[in-house]
Amino acid sequence: MSVTIHRHGDILIAIADNPPVNALSAPVRLELKAAIEQAAGDASIRAVVIACAGRTFFAGADITEFGKPPVEPLLPELVDMIEGSDKPVVAAIHGTALGGGCEVAIASHYRITVPSAKLGTPEVKLGLLPGAGGTQRLPRLAGVAVALELVAKGDPIPASVAKDVGIVDRLAGETSLLDDAIAYAREVADIRPLPRASQRPLSPDPEAVAAFERANARRFRGFEAPAANIACVVKATGTPYAEGVEFERQQFMKLMFGVQSAAQRHIFFAERKASKIDGIADDVAQRPIARVGIIGAGTMGGGIAMNFLSAGIPVTIVEMQQDALDRGTATIRRNYDATAAKGRMTAQQVDRAMALLTPTLSLQDLSDADLVIEAVYEEMSVKQDIFGKLDAICKPGAILASNTSYLDIDVIAAATKRPQDVLGLHFFSPANVMKLLEIVRGAATADDVLATAMALSKKIRKVAVIAGVCHGFIGNRMLEPRQVEAMKLLLEGATPEQVDRVHVDFGMPMGPFQMADLAGVDIGWHRDPNRIESIRDALAAEGRWGQKKQAGFYDYDDRRTASNSPRVAEIIEDFRRKTGTPQHEITDQEIVERTLYPMVNEGAKILAEGKAQRASDIDVVWIYGYGWPVYRGGPMFWADTEGLKKIVEGLDRHGFDVAPLLREKAEQGGRFTS
Repeated sequence: MSVTIHRHGDILIAIADNPPVNALSAPVRLELKAAIEQAAGDASIRAVVIACAGRTFFAGADITEFGKPPVEPLLPELVDMIEGSDKPVVAAIHGTALGGGCEVAIASHYRITVPSAKLGTPEVKLGLLPGAGGTQRLPRLAGVAVALELVAKGDPIPASVAKDVGIVDRLAGETSLLDDAIAYAREVADIRPLPRASQRPLSPDPEAVAAFERANARRFRGFEAPAANIACVVKATGTPYAEGVEFERQQFMKLMFGVQSAAQRHIFFAERKASKIDGIADDVAQRPIARVGIIGAGTMGGGIAMNFLSAGIPVTIVEMQQDALDRGTATIRRNYDATAAKGRMTAQQVDRAMALLTPTLSLQDLSDADLVIEAVYEEMSVKQDIFGKLDAICKPGAILASNTSYLDIDVIAAATKRPQDVLGLHFFSPANVMKLLEIVRGAATADDVLATAMALSKKIRKVAVIAGVCHGFIGNRMLEPRQVEAMKLLLEGATPEQVDRVHVDFGMPMGPFQMADLAGVDIGWHRDPNRIESIRDALAAEGRWGQKKQAGFYDYDDRRTASNSPRVAEIIEDFRRKTGTPQHEITDQEIVERTLYPMVNEGAKILAEGKAQRASDIDVVWIYGYGWPVYRGGPMFWADTEGLKKIVEGLDRHGFDVAPLLREKAEQGGRFTS
């Protein structure tokens, strides 16, 4: 059974056991309902304790039920039954009480938690809201300001904070929760009236609402769910509970059947699918990784090193020159100190991480490394030379990885006598912050090497996706046609600010030209100021290298605030005249069709070539590596919602070579994602 019911004298105890996270599935709900009914029908029972086995309290609803025919009892019915019980119900919480689990807890009359527990309502991160009275009970328990933080942002709070704000009534011992809960149940068994959250008075607090909306305006831009959560909390103030619950249910159903929640749920499942490697058994043995070597202490090498140091894995970092090594080590320390200053690490944690770092000028010091990651200049001959040396230095079984963004892993592997041990580990900049990791599978890469890399990605808290060998892999390959078309649009009459605005309005953190200025206009430039073959060449030749020079496609002040550049307008106009490019009025829709549709087209080619395992993996790459708005679900999910026929028509209209897979799916009414 999912719920075990037994008695401890006059206390009825219901213990749920539904691994791995005690999701509130239909069988669990049914058996909890039975427990409440049993207590109601037995005069000898004075109170009820609801607890969970395993590592956590109910960590949420069973989201696999979303979109399917409802199975009774529904969660709102269950929590109302719990709160309506004539006998006290005590929720005994350990681990996390999240989403529906938190709603079960706040519907209970009393809540006791271990100090390490956390409570929260993260539904907003799936484009939803707590739909079983959570938006109505939470403000009545903790006040409007706290409720807004919980439901509209979705971040859990520690038990101690929950107690301070009135959500938790008592803290238990870490190892005595059930005993303490039973004792607490006996203590409150005869107290009447029972404290019911839905019956607490609540006054409007417009100042708290306004302050919360101002503070989170940027964070919530483009999302529907935060606004719905806020509206529900506002409705709870000065409104009868029953009316507020009805409003909450309407908002929940509207979100549930909307595109944004479908997109966010798609990404939730896509992230988990991405960890599955086609053709490799789940139980394949992994190689032990006790020490990591990194070649290059620059921006990428240092950022990569921090991932492993933070996970407690010793790192040997190699540079060619002492000053570069010192500079790289100092940057790592400075980044850690900045993190500590923000309260995200303690000084002791910083010291422990730095103590695991061994800087060196000798490749020979990598002889005992289990994994070596090369993060040097993006030049094939340089990488081949390094891998040839590593082949002679590194111990048998060591994994050799390149952080290349574009280059052929198979060509790099050919510089060794162990191509089975070689793969790509493409981190995204800044590597200590960005969550995405492209694991590039070479033609000879061994199964256990891939499995080890995937497991290691989780240890260093990355979201990893398997990519095949091709120019740019998944993310950068799809980025290239967007950038090419953006430059063409400038010649045909668009401005950098128009193209960027369309992308920002779409939900991207920045547009193509803002991104170029941030990354560096000079990246990939041939360095010959007399050879000017493009607008980008002209900018680079004048030293307009982006934000670092306070001039790129935009002008920048000392605070790196961008403004439109008259000089860039002159350069663009000069190129228009030289190339004789015809001008026309460019609409926002044309920019979408010529910059975003080609990305979908390239994604279809990647799928057809087997360079990505599944369409959802492509979506994960763009969500976590490039800032694609999660409420649009990634480029392939977005294409499905936009309509593949519409995508193909747009590509045909602008003269693109449409991928056969994309055209086929459009003609057959198919989809890329389920």
